Amino acid sequence: MLEISKLVKRYGRDEPVLEELDLVVEGSSVVSIVGASGAGKSTMLRCINRLVEPTSGSIRLNGSELVNLRGRELRRARRKIGMVFQGFNLIDRLTVMENVLAGRLGYVNLFQAITRRYPQSDIERAFHLMERVGIAHYANKRADELSGGERQRVGVVRALMQEPEILLADEPTASLDPRTSEQIMKLLQSLASELSLPVLINIHNVAQAKTYTERIVGLRHGKMIFDGAPADFNKEALDAIYGGIEAPEEELVETPSNSAEAGTRGVTHDQA
Repeated sequence: MLEISKLVKRYGRDEPVLEELDLVVEGSSVVSIVGASGAGKSTMLRCINRLVEPTSGSIRLNGSELVNLRGRELRRARRKIGMVFQGFNLIDRLTVMENVLAGRLGYVNLFQAITRRYPQSDIERAFHLMERVGIAHYANKRADELSGGERQRVGVVRALMQEPEILLADEPTASLDPRTSEQIMKLLQSLASELSLPVLINIHNVAQAKTYTERIVGLRHGKMIFDGAPADFNKEALDAIYGGIEAPEEELVETPSNSAEAGTRGVTHDQA
């Protein structure tokens, strides 16, 4: 279970990027975070895994406080927080298998890490997970020879190799075409159920958030404006989150299951 209480992030004397956020994510929940550019979505995820230092507040993962951890304790805690990135964050010159096994770096000693000598059990698990997401046949292929969707699958498997207690996905579909985006969202949805793993997704596509996640959290200027089921995410909620921010027409995305729902098709690209 992830428990966030009164989370604040401020840079210098500027207005807070995140302001008194409270959030609980548990079980195999798939939760999406939506909001306009600069709303604080990415900052929120990066506070959870401590890539960004919170100014104040509490972040607890399965009862363990993360905010005050330092050094070795922080590194150990990060092993339990899987992260999927918008830009994939793969090492292009390495093979798919080598990139996937990088998810075990927090568990092996320095010699094993440098020489990339991993236990046989890690290699077997890597093959199993790659088969699950459909990339096992690319195991010995260089990462820079893959398509965007294939690269993101590598990123997902690398995160799962950490044996995480929660999976964070920061704009996992932003670099992908619409069809591949939906495939990745379906994959995250099914993995959450199979592994009983909570998944928190920062996503710019509201229609996909409504279709593939069971709960939507809406941010505006660092404040939580909406927290509820997709069925309750109506035009009023959309206006409260995006009011005054008009998405370019080419960024409006509609999925077939939402074609009859008015006011839920706005999409914005967030660089927060």
